[in-house]
Amino acid sequence: MGTLLLGLFIFVALVNLLYFFSFFSFATAESKNKLHPEVPVSVIICAKNEAENLGNFLPSILEQDYPQFEVIVINDASSDNTLEIIEEFQKTDPRIKIVDVQNNEAFWANKKYALTLGIKKAKHEHLLFTDADCAPQSRNWIREMSANFQPGISIVLGYGGYFHHTGSLLNKLIRFETLLTAIQYFSYARLGSPYMGVGRNLAYTSSQFYELKGFANHLHLRSGDDDLFVNEASNSNNTAICFNADALTRSIPKTNFSEWFNQKKRHVAVAKHYKAKHKFLLGAFYIFRFIFWILLALLLVLQIYPEIVLGVLGFKLIIEAFVYFKSAKKLNETDVVWFFPFFDLFLIFLQMAIFISNLISKPRHWK
Repeated sequence: MGTLLLGLFIFVALVNLLYFFSFFSFATAESKNKLHPEVPVSVIICAKNEAENLGNFLPSILEQDYPQFEVIVINDASSDNTLEIIEEFQKTDPRIKIVDVQNNEAFWANKKYALTLGIKKAKHEHLLFTDADCAPQSRNWIREMSANFQPGISIVLGYGGYFHHTGSLLNKLIRFETLLTAIQYFSYARLGSPYMGVGRNLAYTSSQFYELKGFANHLHLRSGDDDLFVNEASNSNNTAICFNADALTRSIPKTNFSEWFNQKKRHVAVAKHYKAKHKFLLGAFYIFRFIFWILLALLLVLQIYPEIVLGVLGFKLIIEAFVYFKSAKKLNETDVVWFFPFFDLFLIFLQMAIFISNLISKPRHWK
């Protein structure tokens, strides 16, 4: 019985390692400077009750060092003075275009409806998306992201991180989870199977949007304007990734665990609509991580070949540490990596809690 358990444990560990070896595709990737004609860009921001954040972060968009771009700011039926703030900015900068969305009974509180109106307003073919609480981390954000629109490329996946809050364990946990997610979607894209992007830093062409009939296939779902669109539209030939330091954005993270938990519920609920192969691969990644820790605890409690078990654990942690540190260095998240064994274990059980919670109650959606 002990030998059988050990064999199962080693098999599960090998599957876990196989995933992390696949993540080497991003961890060891080098960011290359791309020379390309500076295409006109429409930056699109959807804002719902974001008056304060627009006041703080919209200047970082307008200060971009790029020759030709417009900024489409969508007021998505806000109840605060979001519209007034956008209008004040427009008075001093004609590059700002306003889309004022009124509540529509058929599309109540549907961000995809608001984004569609914003995309229709855009005059440029190349669209770059971010959120109202996001700030590019350099004045070259537009330049770096748009440079990836090489011939045949219609989708560019960027990294949307969160601001660092010194001393906050929740902040580190949120940023670690964001890092792990980025390692996955960047690696899958590098291996020719892109499956998601984040709306905090995402670019695609309007031709790609209209070719897919926009969000039509998942318009009934209030979330997924970013990852479901990418999951449906992307392939090994039309998708690029951009992780240059100048191409990163950061936004305001949740400061309350309950709010972050509800945010993650929305993300998990959307993931069940991914393509079958992606659901299988992502589901297996979670399941084998969960089984690994259960078997590890069982073998150590029963004192079954503890030296071998701890040796396997040590080797696994070394490989994972390499992936996390190399990836975090690219994305300026190195301070969270020191906690990775604990955060990784916590996220596994958090995922289980989210899955159970989603079975009991539906997650909340766009504000």
